Amino acid sequence: MKKLLFSAYDMNVGGIETSLLTLLNTLIERDYDITLVLEKKQGIFLKELDSRIHVIEYKPCECKIVFVRKILNLAKRIQFALIYKNKFDFAAAYATYSQMASYTARTASTNNALWVHSDYMQVYRKDIPKMRNFFDSVKCENFKRIVFVSKASYQSFDKIYPELEEKLICIGNIINYHKIEMLANKDIELKKENSYTFLTVGRHDEVEKRLTRAILAAEKLKNDGILFQIWFVGGGKDSDLYTKMIQEKKLQNYIKLYGIQKNPYPYFKMADSILLTSDYEGYPVVFQEAFVLGKPIITTNVSDAKEDVEGKFGKVVSKEIDDIYNAMKDFIEHGYEIKEKFNAKVYNETIIEKIEDMINE
Repeated sequence: MKKLLFSAYDMNVGGIETSLLTLLNTLIERDYDITLVLEKKQGIFLKELDSRIHVIEYKPCECKIVFVRKILNLAKRIQFALIYKNKFDFAAAYATYSQMASYTARTASTNNALWVHSDYMQVYRKDIPKMRNFFDSVKCENFKRIVFVSKASYQSFDKIYPELEEKLICIGNIINYHKIEMLANKDIELKKENSYTFLTVGRHDEVEKRLTRAILAAEKLKNDGILFQIWFVGGGKDSDLYTKMIQEKKLQNYIKLYGIQKNPYPYFKMADSILLTSDYEGYPVVFQEAFVLGKPIITTNVSDAKEDVEGKFGKVVSKEIDDIYNAMKDFIEHGYEIKEKFNAKVYNETIIEKIEDMINE
C-alpha cells in the first residue's frame, strides 16, 4: 500500500478545502495510506474526511520574539524530519501559500508536488517581483512537480519561470458529483419568489470576488423595473460592506444574504443561474458545481471561463458593470439553454489518471 502525504492550512469551508476533501476521500478508496498535515486542525470538513485518513497538526510557532520563534520552528522542523523524512511514496503541498505545507511535503518525499490554485499574476496585479518572491518563499523550484488547476494559471507561471517548464502540469479539481446531486435534493427553509433568481457562492473578499459589481448591476436592473433576486451564499471580511451597500441602495428586496452554508447545493437547485463577478480565480469550483447541476452561468472573464463556459454552459462577460447588467437582463428576459451535457464521471477518471501517474513516477 503506497503512502501519501498532503499538507494544507485547515479544513474550513472554501474552494481549496472542498477540492482537497473530495480528492482525499476518492484516493482513500483506491487503497492508499493517507496522512493529512494541517497548520490548524480545525474546520467543519474534518468530520467529512474518511476515518482512515490520519490527520496531524503542525502549527508553526508565532512568538513575537524573533530569536525564540526561529529556534522553536527549527526544533519543529528537525522533529518532523526525524519522524517523516522520505517515509512517503508521494507528498503534496496543497495550500500554495503555506510555507509549512511546502516544507512538510518536500521533507516527506522526493516525489512531491506543489498545488497552485490561483493565477498569481492576477493576484499580484502583474507585479512580477512580488510574484517571484511569493513562489521563491515556498521553494517552488525544489518540487518535482508543480500542479495548476487551470490553464490560465499554468500559462502565467510558465511565462515567469520558463526554466521550470518540465515540472509543470495542469490537473483540474476532482468533483464529488454524487454528493452534489444528493445534497441538492435536501430540503431547506427557503421559498423562491416568482422572479428570476441568480446565485453567487463564495468568500466575501472584495479584492478577489468583487461582489459590488453584482450589487451595482442589480441597481440598474431595479431602475429598469425588472423583477429578480440575487442570493449571496458565503461570508467573509467584506460581508458588512455588502450589507451596508445593499441597504444604502434599497436593494433588500432584490439581494438576499444567506451567510456561509455547509450545504449550498439546494440554493443551486432552486436558483435559475449562477453569477460570478470576480477579478481573478484559480479555477472556480462553482463552475463545476453548476455543470453538474445543469445551471447556466454568467461569469467575468476569469481562469478558463472562455474555454469551459462560453457558448456551452453560459456567458462570459467583461468586468464592466454594464456588461454584467446586460447579460443578467438577457438571462431574465430570454433564459439560457445549456448547449452541452457535462459528463462528470469521464471528467473525474481523467483527473485521477493524471494524479496516479504522478504518484507512480
